[in-house]
Amino acid sequence: MAKSSKPKPSKRLVSLDAYRGLVMLAMASSGLAFARVWEQSREQVIEQANGQPWQEAWPQLWDVLAYQFSHVPGTGCSFWDLIQPSFMFMVGVSMPFSYSKREALGQSKLRMLSHAIVRSLMLVLLAIFLSSNWNGQTNFIFTNVLAQIGLGYTVVYLLWRWNLVVQLVAVAGILGGYWFYFYQYTIPEAEFSKVKTVVTEQMELDADEEFNQFPRLPSHWNKHTNAAAGFDREYLSRFPREAEEWEGRTYWVNKGGYQTLNFIPSIVTMLFGVMAGRLIRGDRSDGNKLKWLFLSGGICFLTAMAVDTTIWPAKVPHCNWSFCPIVKRIWSPSWAVFSAGWTFWILGLLYWIIDVRRWKAWAFPLVVVGMNSIAMYCMAQLLKPWISKILRIHLQSIDTLLDPLTVRFLNLHTVSYDYLFSETFAFAPFWESLARVFVLWLICLWLYKRKIFLRI
Repeated sequence: MAKSSKPKPSKRLVSLDAYRGLVMLAMASSGLAFARVWEQSREQVIEQANGQPWQEAWPQLWDVLAYQFSHVPGTGCSFWDLIQPSFMFMVGVSMPFSYSKREALGQSKLRMLSHAIVRSLMLVLLAIFLSSNWNGQTNFIFTNVLAQIGLGYTVVYLLWRWNLVVQLVAVAGILGGYWFYFYQYTIPEAEFSKVKTVVTEQMELDADEEFNQFPRLPSHWNKHTNAAAGFDREYLSRFPREAEEWEGRTYWVNKGGYQTLNFIPSIVTMLFGVMAGRLIRGDRSDGNKLKWLFLSGGICFLTAMAVDTTIWPAKVPHCNWSFCPIVKRIWSPSWAVFSAGWTFWILGLLYWIIDVRRWKAWAFPLVVVGMNSIAMYCMAQLLKPWISKILRIHLQSIDTLLDPLTVRFLNLHTVSYDYLFSETFAFAPFWESLARVFVLWLICLWLYKRKIFLRI
């Protein structure tokens, strides 16, 4: 293991707080319901631009918004797909700062290892608690982002002090081994038939969309028939579940195609974050740090796109292969590398704006959330329905109270309530989502002002 000199105190990385806040606000907003508005009210949305100069651009804009704020079903990447890898990448970035501070305070390696193990366990348990919130019993599922971080956190801790060469060897070993684990797996024919029955008949999903995502590739890359999905069918049925037992199992597939073993390539996502954190914390010049952040992102893009040409922005003659598809839902090895390209670049951009150029004032709304990301995550999981209920009650009462004034001066009825909850107003889901996330932000602001920060 590489020896290190006496650790130096760490300054707070404001750009990391801003990045974390941006991701948490996006997650808590449910994508501002762009995809929902476009799917449910397409005609009404288009009608808003009839006769306007932007009439043709308006539906194109909503197509882009709906795509960017939804998960891509197969290969590809949207902004919404980058929320989880960003969160995991930032866990890695913060690790050199956090544990160097602990070293400076004189904590032993054994104590820090114990802290890492306890933190891993607490993240997994918190994830199970949040996943069980609306269930009749404990929901033992481990695809929640907190569980995924918890399952891999101690491994990342054990690797964070090693030099870059050792970490890159670990990256190659993890991704190569996970690729082979998928490549060598073939689902038994009888099991495939049962999985298809569950997906198409019980879940009522479209068979073509669920099983023909990659027509040129074997089934070992499909989100329901891969090796990790087979692992979950074998082991998750051993936990007590509400589902009725069928063919000896209570668990068959995850509707979205997410797997417990996604945490293994996610270790690489966090390790890339560790590399970025050590780079920023180091003694290089700001210009050199920025150069390596953007260069690292570019290397990740080129590497991932070299093994999967389906994600190229334009088709190139005689370039039509996919040794490993870039799929977020199964966290394929190529996805771990491709998404890291974006996270390196986003962090680099924010680092340049906030910590190098010191343009910090604009980022305050993000920092307020980023410094309490666990609190924001838990509130977003638990409080959103309650916030909507409270808004319905009080906005309706306020509208009733102010109705005589709005009719007299604005010729309007029930302004605020209709904007958020009207079944006939196409953009109501957008305004409701915006109002909910604003309430959550206000809570984070209150916590920030009182220096209350939830830590695990």
